[in-house]
Amino acid sequence: MGNSGSSARHDAMLAVIRWRPEHRADEFLETPMDQLFGCNVFNEDKMQQRLPKPVFERLLSTIHDGQTLDADIADSVAIAMKEWAVERGATHYTHWFQPLTGLTAEKHDSFFYPTDRGRAITQFSGASLIQGEPDASSFPSGGIRATFEARGYTAWDATSPAFIYENPNGTVLCIPTAFASWTGEALDKKTPLLRSMDALSSQAVRLLRLFGDTDCTRVNATVGAEQEYFLIDSHFYFARPDLVACGRTLIGSQPPKGQELEDHYFGAIPERVLACMLEVERELYKLGVPVRTRHNEVAPAQYEIAPYFENANLATDHSMLIMSTLQRVAQKYGMHCLLHEKPFAGVNGSGKHTNWSLATSTGHNLLEPGDTPHENMKFLLFLCAALAAVDRHADMLRASIASPGNDHRLGANEAPPAIISIFLGDQLTQALDTIVSGKAGSSAKASLQLGVNTLPPIPRHFGDRNRTSPIAFTGNKFEFRAVGSSASIAWPVTVLNTAIAESLSDIADQIEKTLGKAKVTEARLRTAVKKAIQALYKQHGRIVFNGDNYTANWLKEAEKRGLPNLCNSIDAMNAMLETHNSDMFKSQGVLTKRELDSRHHTRMERYITTLTIEAQMTANLARTVVLPAALRYQTEVAEALAIAQSAGHSTNETDSLLAEIIEMIADLRLATRHLSSQVAQRPNGLEQLGCHVRDQLIPAMKAVRSACDHLERSIADDLWALPTYREMLFVK
Repeated sequence: MGNSGSSARHDAMLAVIRWRPEHRADEFLETPMDQLFGCNVFNEDKMQQRLPKPVFERLLSTIHDGQTLDADIADSVAIAMKEWAVERGATHYTHWFQPLTGLTAEKHDSFFYPTDRGRAITQFSGASLIQGEPDASSFPSGGIRATFEARGYTAWDATSPAFIYENPNGTVLCIPTAFASWTGEALDKKTPLLRSMDALSSQAVRLLRLFGDTDCTRVNATVGAEQEYFLIDSHFYFARPDLVACGRTLIGSQPPKGQELEDHYFGAIPERVLACMLEVERELYKLGVPVRTRHNEVAPAQYEIAPYFENANLATDHSMLIMSTLQRVAQKYGMHCLLHEKPFAGVNGSGKHTNWSLATSTGHNLLEPGDTPHENMKFLLFLCAALAAVDRHADMLRASIASPGNDHRLGANEAPPAIISIFLGDQLTQALDTIVSGKAGSSAKASLQLGVNTLPPIPRHFGDRNRTSPIAFTGNKFEFRAVGSSASIAWPVTVLNTAIAESLSDIADQIEKTLGKAKVTEARLRTAVKKAIQALYKQHGRIVFNGDNYTANWLKEAEKRGLPNLCNSIDAMNAMLETHNSDMFKSQGVLTKRELDSRHHTRMERYITTLTIEAQMTANLARTVVLPAALRYQTEVAEALAIAQSAGHSTNETDSLLAEIIEMIADLRLATRHLSSQVAQRPNGLEQLGCHVRDQLIPAMKAVRSACDHLERSIADDLWALPTYREMLFVK
């Protein structure tokens, strides 16, 4: 390396090559899995061991049946929880909540109280368990709380168990909570999620009663959220100011090899990465997170971890723990975990495919087709409820996954497009077509014969998978594929729950009206349900698309069908202001108009702030990193030209190279000045500022990036200071 400007990059390369894992303690591998799983969770087994039987049973009615929490039992639970936590080394507790930042928040309080004799005792009351009081003015509220209005409350979510967060110097008891203002309005993601789960359960149970099901007391939305992420060496990470500040590379030329050979997906996991994954999984097992799957993803240096299905609120908490654990453990192995949806241009971005279904308290999956789905009226009715919900509120579902990071994915040939549609597969679509037409049909399960005697027949699902579909039915669940990798799943799941609750309510109204007050027989019920399915599919079948969502033909077809195509976050987020969406949330008791507006305001502010920071960092990199390297290269070329001329050698090629460099530098300076001028412009009003960022700032950033990337491909390698894509993605 001939230049000091690239010494950091050179040192990073050497550090990566020389990295060796630290010795792991034997007990890391020796603890049996059955003893490890949930050991840091105050779960039902521990509750049963430590709580009086009446207290335990009353608490279970809240956890499983959605009954109102009995405050009278709080002291008993608090004492048992505190004793368990202290035994595990805890000195503090925190009400762990999820504000509108999209992250988690915590304020630690000590269990220890001083006595008159200069000693200390541990103390934790039911009042302290049920309610905490963080400063609400310091969290986004979207106008619900003024800066001087500081009081906010956390409220214990008993349906999500408390857990121990381990640190080398001690442990903390984390109590999952909701977060609300002094006026009782939701300031977090958990409260609307819990409300939506209650609304969904209420309407689903109501519909099941029409089918004669008197045993089911609750229906839960169940979720399994796959998490995609990148791992790169920490030396590369810290040598890239854009990664540190923004979580993604704002400049970077494409390497000769990316993912074109398709040799990464499901490939062998690198040893260092696998070591990190193993520790991540063990840490998550301790927290009761049921992670099941790990594998290489499509892009180099990209991976995935996926858990089993759980109730939606618990799955949301566990998704947040998966992200934080990945980031924390990766650093032990000299790596950084990148959760941004698009940390590297030109290769596959990261999503969080959110698998959603409905489970009854009696253990049935309402989205299980059975062996003959065309005859399974209950399944088809709930399926059509989902079709109606997505069709009515496609714009709101698109808004729920809108973010600056996700704008890099949606619509590209690596992720679902911005048009929200549903994939059902040919057999289920045919079953619904048959019911609408009134003709006899068949949809029995088939099996695959592979033509090898030693290989058994393989049962085949009713539909293939469609990786281009934003929402795909995949056997007995819907997969909401468009959720971004860095996002909390709470908001998109809340929207989906609420939309389907509204649909179920309308369906129950219609069937009850059709049945009237006369005695309900099986034949009359079947006729009423069939009539409802026919009406729903005729009205909302336009949302079903089983083809390739990436093609230009689908864009034209979707426009003919009247489906919204909200290509960017600003357009998408404005759907939150539409009356039909605010009416949906209000009718199901999930969000008031004021609470919904606050979320629109908060998300707009975050969009603007995020992209403004990215724009400032892009200009900074151009001026302080790329331009100096380009000028040094220009100087070297000019000196070589002068030497050649003095020696009487031909200089045509060198002269042409110098002219190219000078032209590229001029382009970079011009683009950087224009970007800086756009950053300085701040139109009045949130909507106007958001449009300015979308229409002016983002194109200006792209122009600077293009100029920087052009120079990176031209400048001598020993003068380039930033770790390159080929190094970050391929050097493990």
